[in-house]
Amino acid sequence: MSTKISQSVQSQQIELSSRPDGVPTKDNFSLATVELSPIREGEILVRNQWMSVDPYMRGRMKAGDSYVPAFKLGEPLEGGCIGEVIESNNEHFEVGEQVLGNLGWREYWKSDGKGVQKLDPELAPIQAFLGALGMTGMTAWVGLKRIAKLRPGSTVFVSAASGAVGSMVCQIAKASGCMVIGSAGKDEKIKWLKENAGVNAVINYKTTENFSDELGKLAPNGSDG
Repeated sequence: MSTKISQSVQSQQIELSSRPDGVPTKDNFSLATVELSPIREGEILVRNQWMSVDPYMRGRMKAGDSYVPAFKLGEPLEGGCIGEVIESNNEHFEVGEQVLGNLGWREYWKSDGKGVQKLDPELAPIQAFLGALGMTGMTAWVGLKRIAKLRPGSTVFVSAASGAVGSMVCQIAKASGCMVIGSAGKDEKIKWLKENAGVNAVINYKTTENFSDELGKLAPNGSDG
């Protein structure tokens, strides 16, 4: 059942105050409090519970657009987020439902429901929809299953295997009955890949003098993905 509100809401948000030169610092951001007007017919009000900070966001802090628009100075940043519907004037959303949106870096947000996805908290911990069950997992799954046409028994080499998408590729390939060889550049990453992700072998690309020869020894019949 939808519920109407009759008052505005004070919401805190993180804004980009200047464009970073190198590694971003806290001086590049500012905390602001804004007032959200009451929701209108067809809108919902969401209180954020989880927000994702992803590598691509650094690129959006630079001036000039690439495949996505750059963040604007003096405005809140955007990013994947999960929140609870606390007020609804939209028949498709009920108070108490948890939803996935793209208006992170803020406490509250309003929407007409377009692009907002309802989530099933019984399927997995709700924050998993920002990772394994979200964009990260989908990227890995589509790359392996739809593009590479992964088959059981394949030998799969994964570059940057300890990264967000790379680690998902490793685990999906292993679960699909494949031999997985990864590459990483730090001992702790290599240890995690072997002990946690179950990768068959890992190459430290920073210490291997002849990378191609090492990979050839591990996968003499070539790699399928």
